[in-house]
Order: sequence, then C-alpha cells, then structure tokens
Amino acid sequence: MASEQHQNKSSLAALTLAAVGIVYGDIGTSPLYAMKEVFSPEHGLILTQANLLGVVSLIFWSLTAVVSIKYVTLILRADNHGEGGIMALLALALSSVGKTSRSYFPLLVIGLFGAALFFGDGIITPAISVLSAIEGLEVATPAFKPYVVPLTLVLLTLLYAVQKHGTAGIGQWFGPIMLIWFVTLAGMGIVNIIAAPQILAALNPVHALQFMIQNRWIAFIALGAVVLTLTGAEALYADMGHFGRKPVRMAWFFITFPALALNYLGQGSLLMSHPDAISNPFFQQLGAWSVYPLIGLSTVATIIASQATISGTYSMTKQAISLGFLPRMKIIFTSEKEIGQIYIPVVNWSQWAAVAMAVIAFGSSSNLAAAYGIAVTGTMMATTVLTFFVIRFGWKYNLALCIAATGIFFMIDFAFFSANVLKILHGGWFPLLLGTIMFTVMATWKHGRELVRANLEKHAIPLEDFLASLFAAPPLRVPGVAIFMRGPGDGVPHAMLHNLSHNKVLHERVVFLTVYQHNVPWVPFAERIQLHDLGHNCYQVDVHYGFKDETDIPKALELSKQYAFDFNMMETSFFIARQNVIATPGSGMSMWREQLFAGMSRNARDAADYYRIPANRVIELGTQVEI
Repeated sequence: MASEQHQNKSSLAALTLAAVGIVYGDIGTSPLYAMKEVFSPEHGLILTQANLLGVVSLIFWSLTAVVSIKYVTLILRADNHGEGGIMALLALALSSVGKTSRSYFPLLVIGLFGAALFFGDGIITPAISVLSAIEGLEVATPAFKPYVVPLTLVLLTLLYAVQKHGTAGIGQWFGPIMLIWFVTLAGMGIVNIIAAPQILAALNPVHALQFMIQNRWIAFIALGAVVLTLTGAEALYADMGHFGRKPVRMAWFFITFPALALNYLGQGSLLMSHPDAISNPFFQQLGAWSVYPLIGLSTVATIIASQATISGTYSMTKQAISLGFLPRMKIIFTSEKEIGQIYIPVVNWSQWAAVAMAVIAFGSSSNLAAAYGIAVTGTMMATTVLTFFVIRFGWKYNLALCIAATGIFFMIDFAFFSANVLKILHGGWFPLLLGTIMFTVMATWKHGRELVRANLEKHAIPLEDFLASLFAAPPLRVPGVAIFMRGPGDGVPHAMLHNLSHNKVLHERVVFLTVYQHNVPWVPFAERIQLHDLGHNCYQVDVHYGFKDETDIPKALELSKQYAFDFNMMETSFFIARQNVIATPGSGMSMWREQLFAGMSRNARDAADYYRIPANRVIELGTQVEI
C-alpha cells in the first residue's frame, strides 16, 4: 500500500512537471512584453507610483479572477469525458441543449467563432513570443535591431520544419526547462521586491479599483494591454485531457501563479526605482550582466510555448475534422506510445506562412500586442457562454447559480474584449480576419455536408427493400468479402449500384459499413463495433468513434471476432463512392460558398486514406452530387 501511494505521488509529480512545460508556456512567457505594453506611449498612461501600483494590482487580481477562479477552478470542471478545449466544450454544450433547441444554432455560431479565434491565437502566439525574446538583443545593444526579424523568422522556420519528427524525444525536457524558467521569474521578482518592497501594497485590490476610477478612459484602454498577462488561459483548458485536472491545477497554484505574481511585482519594483527601464523592464531586472543569459533562456521558453500552441492547433484541427467542421486531412501519428502526438502537414505549413507574414508585417512584439488581445478575449467570451449552457442544461444547476457563476466572468471578459476592440485599426483586424476566414471555412463545410446528406437522402433507395427485391432473383455470388461504405441514414450505397450495374456480380459476403462520429472524445473498444445480420450473407456493421479516437477501420474490424465474424484483408475489397460535388444556383448556399465547398471536397483526403484502409484493397467509384 505504501509503495502504491509513493508511485501515485511520483506519477502526479511527473504529470505536474509535464503540465508546467506544455500547458503554461504561453502564459508563462507573457512577462516578456506585458508590462512594457501597458505603459506604451500610445496608451497615454503616465508612469507614476499610483498608476504603477494600480496596474500591478490589476494584473495580480486579473490572474486571480480569470485564471485561478474562472479557468482553473470552474471551467476545468466542464470537461467532456476528461477532454477540454473549446471544441470539446462546444460538443458538450450542443449535446446539453439538443438539436431541437432554439439555442442550438446560436451556440454553434458562438462556439465556431470562438474556435476560429483560437486558430488566430495559435498564429500570433509563436510570432509575438519568439519576437519578444529576440528583442532582448536590442537591450544589449541597438546594433542588433536590424537582425531581430530575420533571426525570429529563422527560428520559427526551424521550429515548423522539425514538427514532422514529433516531440516525443525533446518533449521530456519541456517540463524541466520551463521549471527553470519559472524559478528564474520568481527569483528575479524577489530580488527586485527586496529592493523596493512598497510594491507589495499592490496586493490590495483597492489600488486596482482606484486606478480604474481615477484614470477612467485611459485605464480602460490600458485593459487591452493588461489582458496580455492572461494569454494562454484557454490553452490550459485545452490541454487538460493530456494531463488530467489535478496536475494542471497543481502546476498553476504551486509553480506558475506564484512565479508570475512575483515577477510582475518585481517588474513593478524595478520601475519604481528606475522608471527609465520601461523600454523593456523584463530584460533589465538584474542589470546588464544578465541580458544575454536571459535572451538565451527566454528564447528556449518561447519556442516551447510556441510548440505547445502548434501541437494544440493540430489537436483542435483533428477534433474539428471528427466533429464535421473541417474536411479530412492527412494526419501523421508521430509516436507509437502517445496517441495525441500528431502532425498535420497542411496545417503546419499554412500556420508557418501566416506566422511568418505576421512577423514581417508587424515587425515588433509591440505592434503584435494590439492584435493579440482581441483573439484571446473573443475566445474567452465564447468559452464563458458555452459554459453557462453546459452547467445549466447539462448539469441541471439552478438558474440563479448559473448566472452568478458565469455572469461576473462574462462581464470581465466583455470589459477586456471591449478594450481590445479599440485596437482594431492598429492590428486587431488581423486575428478578426483570420477568425472570419476560419469561421467561413468551418461553417461552409458543415452546411455543405448537410446539403450533400440531404441530397443523398432524397434520392436514397431503402436498403431493406432493395435487398428483398435483389434476392428475389439473386445475381451470381463470387468468393470474398465486399465492404460498401455507407453514411449514417443513407440508403443503398452508390458504389453497390454501380458494381451491380457494371459487373453483374455480388460477393459471397456483403458488408455495409457505417462510421458514426460522436460528440465525446473516446468510445470504449467494447462499444466500438456493432454487427447486424441482414440475411443472405449480408451484414450491417456500425463503427463508432469519438473526436479524439484514431480512425482505423481495419483495426476496428478485428473486433468483429466477438460476433464470430472474421475479416481476412487479402480476401476483402472496400467499395467507396467518391463524391464529385457540383455547385448549382438556387437553394442551398450562395454560389461562392458552394464553389468553396466543392473545392474543399475535391481536395479533401480520401476516405480510404483517412480510415487507414490498405490502398490495394480499395475500389473507388465516382458519383456526382449537386448542391
């Protein structure tokens, strides 16, 4: 018993350390640029002791309210069978209200736009993080200024180039390196607090309140920069499934939050004694001797933060594909041990192009800061709204309690979002543009698939009636197994009709295979496959996947042995109808959206490849579908 408890404690400690490396990289690198941006000359906030106490107090209590209470305490409870993230939360919210609810479509729109902004966040995070670390060279000597952007691009290009190899090898070092980072943040903060301990007065929330009352409009504008200290809060929720709720909470309360609080207090202390350090307070906390070591450590920390964001984008893309919001893409599993270790080439290089464009176009972390906040706060608001519907309709909590639990957080999110709306012309347009593009793509794919399904159902021939008429005068049966892919609710597969029309034969055993994607992350193996005997050696096989499951049809078919039904792949042929979507004027979507959908459908990864069906066992037959 004692050894088992020791093992559990060791496992918890290991998971907590891993969470420090993966979950908190984004929010952990915010001290590089947040304080500098709050007092940016563009905001008009004068660096006085009262304002400094107010800003540091606002940062401390924002971290407490938004991250500690909202995300770590409340939202981590809103998991979808252990999985977090806005896609998992959207699936949970939609299943809570049901398709017949009037709230279903508005929730779908809110969740999709929140997810779209998260994709935008995934582009800005690597750009601003690595750029802010390399900008430390300017503190050492202004001569390095022309090389900041090129060096940033080189590092980011190398980072995206190694993604195809996975992070299984170097990932084990993320936790220890980020622990060193947080210890360094805390140590620098303590050194400066000792030099000017009066900054500890900022722990009193009255200073934050007085700052807002006395400065009003300028303080409201400053909120747009204060929110930079909260970036990464959404990531800790998204990564919960990898580590579990307890390690994520322990990593925050025992390591990340204390280190961040001490460093922001320390930067405040530094600015009280040396107001001229506002040009870049982070790199001036320990004096000139520390600049180059801090540049090295911060560069590694920002690369780790960027890696976590990139991996998160892959994971979210896979969830979106499984939930029917994006077309099938090539997904490479980079680890034999960790199912979450994936690489999506098209996402990787599309994101690299967008990140590189952001670095070149904005040129500095200060310019990117204006773009950052609106993506973060937009996703935060969407998460709060979805959480309300989960706890109200999914958990059946009292209405007053639900409003109280989420209402105050929505007000905070809305205040931060409103402050960032002021920056739309100064860079805020960038994540909104990215979000609008991603929203359009996801909404178009979702609606397009519904139109295709409706068209197929309209012309569908009921399977049972067809089989009854077919076996009234049965065709010639040939040896082997034929598997016809059939969508949920479809009638006779088009591939079967084409095969009978052209080849005039039917295989000895015929299987109609339907794949169901569920709004849960995992479907147990015991529930993965169901087999129904339709008579005449014809069978209906239903395969069930969650949005985090690995879609592997041959592996799933191995489970049919429980029904005394065995598949020999060398004697099995998969007949798949490849749909050629044709955009037509009239009902449905606008013509440009139908053409967009048709283009995505043509370029989508084919079903055989996506479901890992051996290429030499596949027979594809084309069919045209008008929408």
